[in-house]
Amino acid sequence: MTLNSPPLCPRLLRPFALDPHRIAPDKTGHALFALGDPEIRHRLETVVGSFATGYNAALAVRRGPLDLGAVPHELRGFAHEGAAMSRTLLDLMTLSRGRGLNDLLAGSGRRYLHLIDVGAGWAFARLRVRPWRGIKDGTGLSRWLAWDGWGFHQAYFHPETVFARQRIERAARGAVRPVRDQGIGRALWFHTCADPAHIARIIGAFPAERRADVWAGIGLAAVYTGAQPPEVLARLSDAAAGHRDHLAQGAAFAAKAHVLSGEVPDHCEPAALALCGVPVKVAAGWTDAALAEATGRGDGVAAYQFWRARIRNAWQNQSGGVPT
Repeated sequence: MTLNSPPLCPRLLRPFALDPHRIAPDKTGHALFALGDPEIRHRLETVVGSFATGYNAALAVRRGPLDLGAVPHELRGFAHEGAAMSRTLLDLMTLSRGRGLNDLLAGSGRRYLHLIDVGAGWAFARLRVRPWRGIKDGTGLSRWLAWDGWGFHQAYFHPETVFARQRIERAARGAVRPVRDQGIGRALWFHTCADPAHIARIIGAFPAERRADVWAGIGLAAVYTGAQPPEVLARLSDAAAGHRDHLAQGAAFAAKAHVLSGEVPDHCEPAALALCGVPVKVAAGWTDAALAEATGRGDGVAAYQFWRARIRNAWQNQSGGVPT
């Protein structure tokens, strides 16, 4: 399996396969992407290719565990995100109640729980079905990350509607909107080719009450993709003035996701230090401690938001930052 050669799918499913070249950011309306640094563009295109590889692999193997060992480890999370999307699509279309997705979680997906929930959200957005309708709920409080995946899907494939017109889908309004906006922040990282100045300009045009959640998505994408070096992340942190706690919260989520995978990429440590001010394992520990507190508050979206807030509080305690 290579990033540019999707595995063969059963004939009836081939129309659903993803061509990594057709879904590259410069082919989906992300005009700023084409203006970015060629090295950064290549890195982000590789991420998209890994997503497509996982998606197509799961489309070809609809049930049971999935072997994504041929994908480089630092890109394997993106491949699992793609696999979760196609498994969820198939589960919804075949009314299997989530059998294929559960098989993924029972195998290698157990190390990528957050990415699995996010990937499922892509499928719900594609079919315009509210998470987790038709499928058994995801993995604890992190299942709310499906709305993050929903937001990423909408922003990635409809950037003009989401970033310029700032429209919110009817299903994503209300209490889940902040989670959805974290997802559009992750997509904005791709839309702008990870450029701090472009990111700040676009977020600055959003209503004040939505900017913090978009910055959280930027922090998550910055640490998880590893597309920019620490000196650029320092500029990013300056650009997020007033929302640095949300930027750090997203970065801590990414740190935890890498730690859970069992092998932290080299780029993660300097990125965590730049955006969280602490090493990867400390930032990941913030998410664990906050989750332990949030779990006692039930499993609704309010508990998920409390989880995020406690991570921000940990950053504030460490940095002396002022809450926003």
